[in-house]
Amino acid sequence: MSHELWILMGTAVSIGFVHTVLGPDHYVPFVMMARARGWSKIMTSFVTLFCGLGHILSSVILGVIGIALGLAVTRLEMLESFRGNVAAWLLIAFGLVYLVYGLRRAYRKHRHHHLPLSDIEHNNDQAPEYLIRNPQSKIRNHTNPSRPITPWVLFTIFVFGPCEPLIPILMYPAAKSSFWGLVLVTGVFGITTLLTMLGVVLVSYVGISLLPVGRLERFTHAAAGAAILLCGLAIQFLGV
Repeated sequence: MSHELWILMGTAVSIGFVHTVLGPDHYVPFVMMARARGWSKIMTSFVTLFCGLGHILSSVILGVIGIALGLAVTRLEMLESFRGNVAAWLLIAFGLVYLVYGLRRAYRKHRHHHLPLSDIEHNNDQAPEYLIRNPQSKIRNHTNPSRPITPWVLFTIFVFGPCEPLIPILMYPAAKSSFWGLVLVTGVFGITTLLTMLGVVLVSYVGISLLPVGRLERFTHAAAGAAILLCGLAIQFLGV
């Protein structure tokens, strides 16, 4: 293995780590959605790795195509920039929609909580007796957050999101060494990025679960939407 390849591998590790830690979009959406939707650690880890893999492979495939066709790196950087804009706007849209959903959900939960039992009985003539006697059980069943669409939305957003330094700084220089050098450097970057994402998400997952929320529990969905919205805005307008 050449000295240059060792340097590229070290660079891949450092860039993969720093790029992930400095990009809140790599972990904030997963932590907040896990909290809001009640995902387990296993589910949270799966969604994180699933989306992270799509995030990395989309840039890898684009880079391999560019190298194979002999395209100038500037053209690929322009395409990656366009993909980054699309991903940022998708993140903004998703965060905004989920914020509105969370606020509506919190309002309904507050309204049901203060609804007199006589009104609940009147509006639930066909409901089982145990639901009338335990109206909060009906509310929880009616607002069950375990819908499977959220991971796919996040995956779609992350597929559009580019790994900006991967192609120009790592893939093109590694390709000059050899095909296996390209594979090795790309793999090191990908593994470092995934492990960093997973580590930050799990540490944050444990940390946020220890926070006392009390009466603010009903705003967890709204908070998740707001956090994702802010991530998208930071990427689009602050270049985070």
